[in-house]
Amino acid sequence: MSANDLPSITSSAQWRDHYRDNADDQRHIPWEQGLGVTPAELAEIAESLRAWQLGETSDGRHLLAAAQRYADRIGDPDFLDAVAGFIKEEQRHGEYQGRFLDMAGVPRKQSDWGDSLFRAARYLLPSMEVWATPVVMVETHALIYYNAIRQATKCPVLRAICAQILADEVKHVRFQCEQLAVLLRDRPRWLRVLTMLLHRVFFTGVTLAIWIGHRRALRAGGYGFGRFWRSAWARMRCAWSAMDPTGYAWTEAPSLTALESAGV
Repeated sequence: MSANDLPSITSSAQWRDHYRDNADDQRHIPWEQGLGVTPAELAEIAESLRAWQLGETSDGRHLLAAAQRYADRIGDPDFLDAVAGFIKEEQRHGEYQGRFLDMAGVPRKQSDWGDSLFRAARYLLPSMEVWATPVVMVETHALIYYNAIRQATKCPVLRAICAQILADEVKHVRFQCEQLAVLLRDRPRWLRVLTMLLHRVFFTGVTLAIWIGHRRALRAGGYGFGRFWRSAWARMRCAWSAMDPTGYAWTEAPSLTALESAGV
């Protein structure tokens, strides 16, 4: 593929508009039909859903603070609006799942070890790269997880929720990958290689942690460990490809290195 054929990075304004438009273009969730979920189905997936729903309920304060600093640094005020749209979409996922749990008589979870580890990873350093890296990895797994939940039940409400979240998560992964491509663009090749090696180590840990915490629900949806492992790595390889800065056509806009040198 020639340089002229390479895609361009989606602008922050385009992502902002996507999240705004998507909020007005949601699938119908048939709440009026009642749940129709069986006790047997709930027994397999309820505990896992409680933990995953908790992970979708962040108020986004830490992320918005990091996004504000980053937007100021690169002179892109639309980036903050794009991130705010992303956060609202994640919160909507949590609202859908929380409403389902409430209707099913399943208490919402207040704490979970997996969610605590994930939040600690995001809050480790106040930078966009440290935030985006674990997010893209978890959202890659979310594509597998919600497909498994959809396959594990005949409940029309839960299947519709999963379909909506899956459609949203495809864009979420792309959003994070493009941000990481921007951040990796000016990194020397040897350092990008090292970064990707560290990604693989971290991704191994994330994959194992998600399997340990959600294996019962994943199995109910047809994902034994082997299928889950292969699917996770296949999807993450696609994500790594999408965050490779050599896969994009870049404009002559100032790079992050140039901005930093200028004291911006």
